[in-house]
Amino acid sequence: MKGKVIKSTGSWYTVLTNEGKKVECRIKGKFRIKDLKTTNPIAVGDRVSIEMEPEQQTGVINHLEERHNYIIRKSINLSRQTQIIAANMDQAMLVVTLAKPRTSFGFIDRFLVTAEAYHIPSILVFNKIDLYDEEDLDFLGQVQELYERVGYRCIRVSALKRLHIDEAEALLHNKTTLISGHSGVGKSTLINTLLPELELKTSDISDSSSKGVHTTTFAEMYDLPGGGSIIDTPGIRELGVVDLAEEEIAHYFPEMRSRMQDCRFHNCKHLNEPGCAIKKALDNGEIAIPRYESYVSILLNEDNRK
Repeated sequence: MKGKVIKSTGSWYTVLTNEGKKVECRIKGKFRIKDLKTTNPIAVGDRVSIEMEPEQQTGVINHLEERHNYIIRKSINLSRQTQIIAANMDQAMLVVTLAKPRTSFGFIDRFLVTAEAYHIPSILVFNKIDLYDEEDLDFLGQVQELYERVGYRCIRVSALKRLHIDEAEALLHNKTTLISGHSGVGKSTLINTLLPELELKTSDISDSSSKGVHTTTFAEMYDLPGGGSIIDTPGIRELGVVDLAEEEIAHYFPEMRSRMQDCRFHNCKHLNEPGCAIKKALDNGEIAIPRYESYVSILLNEDNRK
């Protein structure tokens, strides 16, 4: 039988077969892509083949179909382990907050670079706007303009107060969407707003920041009533990019990709080389300083590359 993995708990996987039956499965054999070792050989969204175990209601995954795309992360701690977050999605929705807690530009850009590398369109969802004062909203406007100028779709919501949720629902319609973000940004609250019957667990991080610490411990796919599905994953504390060669990195920054051919040297790293079109655009304010700093951070950190 063939089907799609809709839940992963680490050792067991729930597979929704093409006939509409849910089967709890283990894995059999080795599943690897590009010789990349990961902590989870199978991810939510994977298309697989299974065989039922004799005289059991459980199955065994014996074949992994080629992935259309996937999102992968590397732990920044000493383990350096890599993990496939999800596979075969139409888009990714990154939930971020500029306060309580604040999502760093570095985290946002590493996620976007990873999505660009695997040709996954990304949407930035700025959550908790009900907590922002005038100064916070002014800063949000600047950040939103920064990413929209690069070409990313940005929306503002308050999952807790249901502000602008209809805009998020419209973007999710008839798409398979990974919803990701730091722990504490309100991802579970957003999903509960979209699918109240799930009643995903959330916990308080402080009286002022409202709900948001994501207590999900495994990845799972849920169907949306109007069409489409979302992939909910545990909150990410840290994100290192994986499998990117040094000369590739600038390609995954759209504002750099469009200017690279104008550099004097074809192998320009956009650091201190003469005739660098990227540095010229940076000096002219055409490339945002935080974005360039993210590029340099990824370029110079060998742990972020293959």
